[in-house]
Amino acid sequence: METRKVQVTGGATYTVSLPKEWATENGVEAGSTVEFYPEDDALLLTPRREGEHQEGTLDVSDLAGNQLTRAVMTMYVSGFDIIRLTADRISTEQRRAIRDATQSLVGVEVLSETTDSVVIQDLLDSAELSIVNAVSRMRLIAESMLEDALSALVENDDDMAADVIQRDDDVDRLFLVVSRIFRATLRSPAAAEELGVSREDCFDYHSSARQLERVADHAVKISQLALKLEDIPSEVADALVALYEDVDEVLEKSMNALDAEEPERANELGHDARQAVLEIDEHTRRIDDRLRDLDPVEAQSLGLIVDSLSRCADYGGNVAETALQKAAPRP
Repeated sequence: METRKVQVTGGATYTVSLPKEWATENGVEAGSTVEFYPEDDALLLTPRREGEHQEGTLDVSDLAGNQLTRAVMTMYVSGFDIIRLTADRISTEQRRAIRDATQSLVGVEVLSETTDSVVIQDLLDSAELSIVNAVSRMRLIAESMLEDALSALVENDDDMAADVIQRDDDVDRLFLVVSRIFRATLRSPAAAEELGVSREDCFDYHSSARQLERVADHAVKISQLALKLEDIPSEVADALVALYEDVDEVLEKSMNALDAEEPERANELGHDARQAVLEIDEHTRRIDDRLRDLDPVEAQSLGLIVDSLSRCADYGGNVAETALQKAAPRP
């Protein structure tokens, strides 16, 4: 850490010098323009950057299949607008993995292809991105997936179960968007200013998005088990539906607490959601007792479904905890 004394020039203007080492490393010299971003009691300074695309290059010679797909996704989340993938010769399998990656990302398309390179670009205008809207969309999809997963189980509807599994890709794509936006706000105060959302709030939305992604994953797990099960006993079905309704209430209150503008409202909903999670734990134990009288194989599958619903309630509780922290006074 370095310190500087504030001086007054011209009788009215406050001035402070910049550390030379920092200025040299960031290309700041006499005549350069810097940008200031007030953030509560702090003032962030950064060199002015032209609105150019961030381009990154990745050698994929030793990457294939899922490893290559994940590598492309990682560069996207890291904030590169143009990703150039190179190798002595890019194989057909590698091109297939790259296409899988682009289809898993929002607004990304292949720009050009040659024997030794593939260039993909994010065509989505960053000004159109909203972390709040992305999380809200994740909420709608994840909640509907969980509801339909239970309906597929109770009604023995394989088509509905298969549809839930497919919708998980939408949640994953949105989570990558949220992660990309969040990381951008960590790198640049300009990104947070364009969003109109503080970096602390972006952290809260990113944390909550992770919980919603997990809810969607458990909706997929329930749907996969529903595909294997036949008609289940009506009393067990009623108990699972009642448990789902309790879990859905936790998720609803938690997300409403996160979105609440008034701290008092956020605290009320957040504490209600946390208390409901404790009551769900007792509810799940009662259902587990009922399952002991069923066929062991069927009881095991239904027990996994109860566990998934219980975990979804826990994830809702995590969102409620985040909402309470978001509403708390800040030092």
